[in-house]
Amino acid sequence: MTDVGPFGLSVRDQALEADVQAGLAAVEEGLFEATKSEVPFITEAAQHLVRAGGKRFRPLLVMLSAQFGDPYAPGIVPSAVVVELTHLATLYHDDVMDEATVRRGVASANTRWGNSVAVLTGDFLFARASHTLADLGPEAVRVQAEAFERLVTGQILETAGPQDGRDPVEHYLDVLGGKTGSLVAVSCRFGAMMSGADETVVDVLTQYGERLGVAFQLADDVLDIASDSHESGKTPGTDLREGIPTMPVLRLRERAARLGLADDIALCELLDSDLTDDVRHAEALRLLRAHPALEQARRDTVRYAQDARSALAPLPECAAKAALVELSDAVVHRAG
Repeated sequence: MTDVGPFGLSVRDQALEADVQAGLAAVEEGLFEATKSEVPFITEAAQHLVRAGGKRFRPLLVMLSAQFGDPYAPGIVPSAVVVELTHLATLYHDDVMDEATVRRGVASANTRWGNSVAVLTGDFLFARASHTLADLGPEAVRVQAEAFERLVTGQILETAGPQDGRDPVEHYLDVLGGKTGSLVAVSCRFGAMMSGADETVVDVLTQYGERLGVAFQLADDVLDIASDSHESGKTPGTDLREGIPTMPVLRLRERAARLGLADDIALCELLDSDLTDDVRHAEALRLLRAHPALEQARRDTVRYAQDARSALAPLPECAAKAALVELSDAVVHRAG
């Protein structure tokens, strides 16, 4: 039994372990190949986050989903490269929008080279993903295009905020379905689709990926408050500092509106103040870490992870299904 992929996922089947390890190694090679340019500086910037490592969560899902068909089909590794390049590109853009200084334990691209280079490098990665995608056929292009539209829509909805009268928590869950769930769902879809799995299996795995993606982001929300930079690979409270309303904050505001407790209202007022001030930021983190809203956000994470697990019920029992079940459990464990 060997740990592979994110969160120390344990693969208990030797044949599956060999397939997953070989697939992820091929994806890693493909990522370095896809991020090379004739211009050395572009190569350096494009490979900045590739070299920083990462969980390779989405390629792992491609590999596991491919087990429900022919796991050696030629389109599997390239499709995994596509989803990871797309994900990496969004990180470059996210760090500019969030003014983040650390990503995956290293200086963010915008900190190192400035916002313009970071944005353009993200665009370069999108272009390379599209180049690889073109060889996978028109259906793959359509699936990726629809997912990318959802991803961008989710980002826009987050920026615009909920419309008047809309429940902020429901709005946020829609945002997460687009921003994160869409690409995780495509990872599962590509793996099953490229392996030639039955269409019913493709649909089941796509639903699983959507729910797992939301759970994964909710776990990130908890980590942004609860962890230190060593655990998360980025500066704690980054979203908090930028005023991005993640689930713990939304649950706090919901509770403050419902109960009207003075401490809750005071914490909301602190969050509405200038959290670029390090003292205020540290105090807000301290108070949120001890607040029931953080535990409520953890429960939200558990609910979506359990929904993901339940979605797998129609699939036949096999080592790949067991690994996907364990992965949903690992997301919950990650959130504490």
